Amino acid sequence: MKFNKQHSKLALAVGFALALSACAEKKPTTTEIKKTTSEIVAHQVKNEQQLSEFNWIAERFADIRVLRYQVPGFNELPLETKELLYYLYEAALSGRDITWDQNYKYNLTIRHTLEAITSDYQGDKTTDEFAKFVEYTKRVWFSNGIHHHYMSAKIQPEFSKESFADYVNSVAKTGKLPLTNGQTAKQLIAQLTPVMFDTNIAPKMVDQSANIDNVVASAVNYYEGVTEAEVEAYYKAKVNKDDKRPVSWGLNSKLVKIDGKLVEQTYKADGMYGNAITKIAYWLEKAASVAENDQQKKTLELLVKYYRSGDLADFDAYNIAWVNDTASDVDVVNGFIEVYDDPLAYRGSFESVVSVKDHHATKVIAAIAEQAQWFEDNSPLIESHKKKQVKGITGKAITVVIESGDASPSTPIGINLPNANWIRAEHGSKSVSLTNIVDAYDHVKGGSLSEFAWDEAEMKRAKEFGPLASHLHTDLHEVIGHASGQINEGVGTPKETLKQYSSALEEGRADLIALYYLMDNKLVDMGIMPSLEVGKASYDSYIRNGMMQQLRRLKMGESIEEAHMRNRQLIASWAFEKGAKDNVIEKRIRDGKTYFVVNDYKKLQTLFGQLLRELQRIKSEGDFAAGQALIENYAVKVDKDLHQEILTRYEKLDLAPFSGFINPKLTPIYEGGEKGRKLIDVTISYPSDFSQQMLDYGKDYSLLPYVN
Repeated sequence: MKFNKQHSKLALAVGFALALSACAEKKPTTTEIKKTTSEIVAHQVKNEQQLSEFNWIAERFADIRVLRYQVPGFNELPLETKELLYYLYEAALSGRDITWDQNYKYNLTIRHTLEAITSDYQGDKTTDEFAKFVEYTKRVWFSNGIHHHYMSAKIQPEFSKESFADYVNSVAKTGKLPLTNGQTAKQLIAQLTPVMFDTNIAPKMVDQSANIDNVVASAVNYYEGVTEAEVEAYYKAKVNKDDKRPVSWGLNSKLVKIDGKLVEQTYKADGMYGNAITKIAYWLEKAASVAENDQQKKTLELLVKYYRSGDLADFDAYNIAWVNDTASDVDVVNGFIEVYDDPLAYRGSFESVVSVKDHHATKVIAAIAEQAQWFEDNSPLIESHKKKQVKGITGKAITVVIESGDASPSTPIGINLPNANWIRAEHGSKSVSLTNIVDAYDHVKGGSLSEFAWDEAEMKRAKEFGPLASHLHTDLHEVIGHASGQINEGVGTPKETLKQYSSALEEGRADLIALYYLMDNKLVDMGIMPSLEVGKASYDSYIRNGMMQQLRRLKMGESIEEAHMRNRQLIASWAFEKGAKDNVIEKRIRDGKTYFVVNDYKKLQTLFGQLLRELQRIKSEGDFAAGQALIENYAVKVDKDLHQEILTRYEKLDLAPFSGFINPKLTPIYEGGEKGRKLIDVTISYPSDFSQQMLDYGKDYSLLPYVN
């Protein structure tokens, strides 16, 4: 699961003190705590000095802000660590094209066409029409395809069909157009023009509207020639309800109909996406050869085995080994992981996150993980839905080195894996907070607080405690939230029982865990936060966002489709309605502007607990009807008048609603130059040109046919 922004000096300091108290049999002395706190603060100050002059913002276009992030301490890493990171970096980027093709079957053809024009068009590039082409191309790059990365709707070109034809024809003789089987430039234009410009063709990458065939309506390239009912029947026949360790059916395949029969085209080295997967496996093998320890080596070798076999049982074996690899500093997520982009939540998008442990910032998240059983025991869940024994929960903060596939350019700030419920129950899970990504966000904060906060007291609380509140919410969401609760015996997995609503309901459940405990004195007693003012800041922010601010991401007339947006509106609007009698959350109007103000934080905590209890019941019992009712009644529909107001207010602020990143670049240095065989160093640089990085990736990591 992904959490889709920091660490303040306070957070780091109290986290270290907490780690001492949690891990040591003897409570540390005040002197010991002060000493270690000083070390943490000094470390943070040093980092801030190093980062203060860095240019965090690269550019702005459409509704997107492109940022940069740093990898503090990379140059000081030992050579063997740099070498390992470099091999994992190459494995990550080698799978990039898979995500593009998964998102839509014509994405690679369109991307290669756009890149050919961008690099080789010799006409007038100063016209408004070409500027619109450039912006469209950047939007497509950012979204890994022609559908919006967050809202799923097709990105509409603002340049004309005629201009597109002229651009394609102008580069026809370069040999760079993605022509297949004797295809001409004219035929390519005829093929792509309706796909790009016709609003009725593939209007949404993922359509989760109620009472339609979500498979047929979705453009995502996970199915071909099949209906929703056929998909459900196909996997129902595969599922053995007596199997307590089921594989994640459908996670690494495309389901198609051939000669009237349903066939899974498996993603593996000698199967679908074989060229890219073979390259991924090659780099993972090299990484295994320089692994930090035997457990990491075993983990990487199991991942390679899975990529070659395509056997989901091998993937489970890899995940178990990965969960047990807790000693390594370097870590990697690489595979078909998250199912948000499958309307039925079976198929995983390719992604990779390569990282190195942030030892200082890990103190807080690790301490939370150590208390996982307490959080489970004291949650408001029905007793039978609680885990009697929480196993293997580990948490750490990581410094990201490279992200790829579904994790880039738009990136998560927290991750909890694996997603298989039985592995979580028997072996545990890993939760990570992406510290340098959050740091980047912290350096480029937007200016919407004064516009949407009710008064100075709310703004003061947000400025003082907001960064810590955001940090702790992410940690609790990932470490405790996703790892909590259990499914009743004999009940299927959420993707089987809750179907298209499973992702939104699960993200809501994890958010509610975080929200509930952020107003619990347990966190104060542990030393994680100084007072419940942190929890109040979190509640203020969550309600502001869920009721108002996130609407800036929608165009007028749109409903909410994205899972995280659905869960936030569900929680906020449900609590607003259920607390109306006691005026827990008050809607206020001032100078024609709407505000939502929390009047009673403890009652709001109680409401959050009640909804959490119900969401866990829905998951535990597989109650589709109840889950559907919550989502459709509270999470999808948008108040049109409020929506227009929010858009107008944001237009005046001129803030981009979405952000993503240019990745750092790793370069191997060999003894004797490029042809040398002995690696003597790996350097890191920080590109600032988004378009150039996309063109470079397109040239260096195009490993798949244009259509798959």
